[in-house]
Amino acid sequence: MNHLKIKKLIKTIFKNFNLSNRHAKISAEYLIKAELFGAPSHGLARLKMYCERLDRKIINPNPKIKIKKISQSISHIDANNSIGFVAADLGIKVAIKNAKKTGIGLVAIKNSGHYGLSSFYAEQAVKKNLMVWCFTNAPPAIAPYGAKKSLFGTNPICFGAPTGNKVPFILDTSVSIINRGKIRVAAKLGHKIPLGVALDKFGKPTTDAKKALKGVQLPIASFKGSGLAWMVDIMCGVLTGANHGGKVKDPFDDFTGPQNAGHLFLVLKPGLFVGKNYIKRIKENIRIIKKLPKINGVKEILYPGQGINSRYKRNLKKGIAIPKNILEVIKKLNVIK
Repeated sequence: MNHLKIKKLIKTIFKNFNLSNRHAKISAEYLIKAELFGAPSHGLARLKMYCERLDRKIINPNPKIKIKKISQSISHIDANNSIGFVAADLGIKVAIKNAKKTGIGLVAIKNSGHYGLSSFYAEQAVKKNLMVWCFTNAPPAIAPYGAKKSLFGTNPICFGAPTGNKVPFILDTSVSIINRGKIRVAAKLGHKIPLGVALDKFGKPTTDAKKALKGVQLPIASFKGSGLAWMVDIMCGVLTGANHGGKVKDPFDDFTGPQNAGHLFLVLKPGLFVGKNYIKRIKENIRIIKKLPKINGVKEILYPGQGINSRYKRNLKKGIAIPKNILEVIKKLNVIK
């Protein structure tokens, strides 16, 4: 399906659930971008969840977002339980503005919700020739190392940098072996998940996606991944004023109140320390790595961001493939209101 056509429809649905025209446009843009990036687990599969939370007023459709300016470089945003896309879109734009003025922009956000892919926001910064780090905390999914109960979210970590080429370096990864969205999609479609990524509620390895959702996900790199998840929980929860310590609500299953997720954006001018030599140095860095001897079957050593760029271009041409069950949900949401 043509992405512009479906984006227009999604915007209309969001407006029907009382988002303003601008907020509906932002939210639809990011949902469709997830599909174009080849990440359907963060795309249209989540539309019903957002609409349910808007309908129940758990997401505030008309938030009074407040920006507190702490210094020329630092801002603190209270998103007033807005949809996460809107809060994060504002946050990264403020961070970019601050960085353009002073060299560094730091923005903390509280009272927000799930904001989609972190790469959405990193992309905005690198397009302005800025370096960026994006963090957000999430609902319990990972057990801290040594514990039997999940508490940390999959807590994505994202880094972006200009490369001097059309394709920026963007690493967007969760601290779980696979993201929770993929497990949810597998559960809906009745597909199995790989062995070694999750445990059931009894602590046994499972390939059953539904059992994995009731159990715990495993972090990357064992105790190191657990430590990274903890770090993000401190940065996005403790530091920002948002929920932390397992208190970020699951947007799919917990309708008792707002998520109060936290986000943290750090943006800086890449030439702060090396001046105009930055582009020369980053190109040299990429060239050295790409020239390394390759293992059998590998045509090119790709840097993070190249894969997303290829998928994006391919999906722009061929359109978005929407599973039948998701298409039915979209049709129902379009007539509910």
